[in-house]
Amino acid sequence: MFWEWMRPLEKVTDTHNLTIFVIYAAFCFFISFLQVNWWFSMPIKFLGLVFILDGLFLYEGLFSKEWFIIVYQQFAYNFEVILAQSWGEMTGFFRSFLFLVLLWLMSYLLYFWFVVAKRIFLFVLMTFIVITVMDTFTEYNGQWAIVRTFLIALVALGVSSFFKEMEKEQITLLGMNRLRRWVIPMTGLILLSTVVGYAVPKPGPQWADPVPYLESAVGGSGGTGVGGKGIQKIGYGEDDSELGGAFIQDETPVFQAAAKQERYWRVETKNFYTGKGWENTLEEDIRQVNGGDLGIRTFTDEVETEEQFTIVNFTNEAALKKMVYPYGADKVIAYAEGFQFYVNQPKGEVETRLNGNAEQIPGYRMRIDVPSYEYDQLREAGEEDPEEIRTTYLQLPDNLPNRVRNLSRQIIKDEDNRYDAVKAIEDYFSSSGFEYNTKDVAVPGENDDYVDQFLFETQKGYCDNFSTSMVVMLRSVGIPARWVKGFTGGELQQSDAELDDGESYNLYQVTNGNAHSWVEVHFPGIGWVPFEPTKGFSNPTDFYVDTEESGNSTEEEDSEDIPAPEVGNPQQQMEIEENFNEGKSGAGTARNGGNFWKYALIALAVAGMAIALYITRFRWMSAYMRRKYKHMGDAETYQKAYQYLLKVLAHKGMKRRSDQTLREYARDVDMRLQMNDMKILTYHYERILYRNEQQSNQWDKVTELWENLINRALS
Repeated sequence: MFWEWMRPLEKVTDTHNLTIFVIYAAFCFFISFLQVNWWFSMPIKFLGLVFILDGLFLYEGLFSKEWFIIVYQQFAYNFEVILAQSWGEMTGFFRSFLFLVLLWLMSYLLYFWFVVAKRIFLFVLMTFIVITVMDTFTEYNGQWAIVRTFLIALVALGVSSFFKEMEKEQITLLGMNRLRRWVIPMTGLILLSTVVGYAVPKPGPQWADPVPYLESAVGGSGGTGVGGKGIQKIGYGEDDSELGGAFIQDETPVFQAAAKQERYWRVETKNFYTGKGWENTLEEDIRQVNGGDLGIRTFTDEVETEEQFTIVNFTNEAALKKMVYPYGADKVIAYAEGFQFYVNQPKGEVETRLNGNAEQIPGYRMRIDVPSYEYDQLREAGEEDPEEIRTTYLQLPDNLPNRVRNLSRQIIKDEDNRYDAVKAIEDYFSSSGFEYNTKDVAVPGENDDYVDQFLFETQKGYCDNFSTSMVVMLRSVGIPARWVKGFTGGELQQSDAELDDGESYNLYQVTNGNAHSWVEVHFPGIGWVPFEPTKGFSNPTDFYVDTEESGNSTEEEDSEDIPAPEVGNPQQQMEIEENFNEGKSGAGTARNGGNFWKYALIALAVAGMAIALYITRFRWMSAYMRRKYKHMGDAETYQKAYQYLLKVLAHKGMKRRSDQTLREYARDVDMRLQMNDMKILTYHYERILYRNEQQSNQWDKVTELWENLINRALS
């Protein structure tokens, strides 16, 4: 069984000549099995270790002067390497020496577990764990190793249980006839279990491969997971052709922004929905801009604007070689010298370059014309989109399930203008049982549509699910829409900060966790207007009612007393929403509930401490007893100490049988622990008990033996 631990070494390390190490392990097991005294077994095992190292690494005559010099140099050098913590520089000689010592120690430990204590289940369990971990995280294939270990484990457990019963019942095993009586049934049962286990149907993997998750958590590639989709680390990415699957949070800062108020930070848009994700099929239209007007405005002059300024500074941890900008970005006023901006107008993407190579810009300051959209203007925009817009932004795959179109028509059937139809679909996600979730997110199969799966099967996902579904639903009813990528506003760090330009700003920190996607809808004569379908997020865009044309209170005024949810990263939004719902349901009992949980936590802590004290009672009681008895040399103290020792041994599975004399019991304990201390302690105990002897000159020695035996039993 121990060989199964060693088999993966040739695959996962640079170990060669594994057979030699297996032979040495078998040699150590054999010496332990002979139960020879330590003063004989240790030199024999050490000589075997020396012969192996000499044969593998040393070419001088064995035990010659030159041989000892080389060995000394090896140890001196490697100890220096260890002190310098340069583990990778240890020589092959020294690493092999350490490995052989490990095999030596393991041979004794396993001998004790199997032969002396007859407790082998823990080692069986550890063997299965080692094989499964190696099979999962390395290139080692443990398929047949599991089968071999299963067979060996059943045999070992069967033999161990049989001999435990024989020992308990004090039955001796004599003659081959009796031997067959238990060997044949055990062998038959094991073979039957093996055949049945191999032949019965087995379910597929129940969990996703953990390797991509762990790789992504430490910055790896992420690999592939269930459905061919890896567990991703949240953040801005280029490839959106296959959406779905879980992601893990990452709060690495990307940039700091100074702005008058919270904004969405746009990076690019994509136009072509494949049924699995998004691609960009627009013709490249890239122009170089050396500062000044970027020409990436998404709305017409019919939209009311307010001039503001914003400052963006990227962090050293960021790896974004594109500009992030809010709606209304107009002109770049200040930026790092030497950088150039390459604007891809159809995508709304601005790449930053230095000396012709894409580089992350340290920061910049820009002027923005912040748009405000008037409700009536949006409702009266009409349906006459330019042909180019309709051709590009009404695209859908031919195999889109009809139920997506039917659902979209059903949602907007009572609306008579584009804005209200868009809002109806946007609101559908927050009122129809959809759940924001970043972990348990499905990946569409080969014949599944990403949007159809989300709308009708899972109803569980994150921003990509919500935004993609809204775009597809709008397109299915003839409303041009496109998918937008960027970042939400981030976390407010400081309010009303006065910067070098004398202006007062709010300072926000935007992290990878703020990466986000949303929707833009085209309105004739107005341009592209942003909408936010993702549950738990709010649209920071300004919408208003023209009070000069309406005597009613504006929607903006009506909603002033209702605080909008803060836009943050997805995980924060989930926590805010959960806390809000919990607060509503438990408002009436908040005070009493708080006291209840306080006392419950205190009770749990006390119970946990009590359980821990009970489980470790023999360890702390032994420490107390050692202190108490150390300097008390009378016979009564020794009797109490001996009786306590019997309790410790019984607790560790070495209970004295009712028909055993103390000497017989002491002999069994010494054999079990491979020592002679119990026999000596029992000898002194009997002399005190039966002869009333007071051997004060022996107390120090007896106390030391008692402490050693306690420590050995508890270990």
